[in-house]
Amino acid sequence: MIDARIEELGDWRGATLARMRALIRRADPDVVEEWKWRKPSNPGVPVWSHDGMICTGETYRAVVKLTFARGASLEDPARLFNSSLGGSVRRAIDIHEGDELDEAAFIELVRAAVSLNRSGSRRAR
Repeated sequence: MIDARIEELGDWRGATLARMRALIRRADPDVVEEWKWRKPSNPGVPVWSHDGMICTGETYRAVVKLTFARGASLEDPARLFNSSLGGSVRRAIDIHEGDELDEAAFIELVRAAVSLNRSGSRRAR
């Protein structure tokens, strides 16, 4: 389903989603990919998990949004989180066309999310 969505988009959003997917897989080769929340009014979204949800990858007209399920508990020294900052649990990264993303910092963020999932509620570093 993720491959089909990337192909269906056929533009910068598909390319961005594919790039972020590759980075998630590089960060955690044991990541589980799923397609969730599909219904008539919504095609669903890709979800990456390992011992719990890591993040979702939603695509909108002007943004690819990666929402980290427990992002508020993750340290983000590179300040990748730029959306959903007011929530007490989730944090998101909105990527617009042409945006550059610190790939090394993103990989570390994914690894920290996996570590947090494995450790329970302790703050990930």
